[in-house]
Amino acid sequence: MSVARISPNELSKLLGQEPSVDLVDVRTPAEFEEVHVQGAKNFPLDRLDPQSVQRQRNGSAQQPLYVICRSGGRAEQACQRFIDAGIDHVINVDGGTLACESAGLPVVRGKSTMSLERQVRIAAGSLVVLGVALGYFVHPYFVGLSAFVGAGLVFAGITDTCGMGMLIARMPWNQVSSGSDVK
Repeated sequence: MSVARISPNELSKLLGQEPSVDLVDVRTPAEFEEVHVQGAKNFPLDRLDPQSVQRQRNGSAQQPLYVICRSGGRAEQACQRFIDAGIDHVINVDGGTLACESAGLPVVRGKSTMSLERQVRIAAGSLVVLGVALGYFVHPYFVGLSAFVGAGLVFAGITDTCGMGMLIARMPWNQVSSGSDVK
């Protein structure tokens, strides 16, 4: 089953007509705190429980559930999880928070943080350089570290699932204090 989509402009019109729209943001709590569409609730993808989200909804369980992330990829994965859990009326917001912000939707801004995507690129690049350096200066077998990271990046590209990203999302600096409005 393919995931339904909505453009930021259509979402803007919908939010103007129906303020109780259920909008679920699946980014990390730190990303959510930095900027999110007004009215969105945070349910990070790495801890997403579709049934729990369904129980906490604003409106009727029969109403559409709109899912958003930074640019659309994680929201697509989350939509599929909802569908797999028997929650069929889910809609991915095309282009994510970046597109919504560009389209002029009201956003809430908080503390700035480094994006998860950028953190993954830094970690992967550092591990590749470390593997090459250790392989050259210490023992040739350390080049295997670079090969492992490269294979992981290929796997992430093919499956659109990044193990390193999921791991980094759980790091303490990507969490927010319990005093935040993050759900």
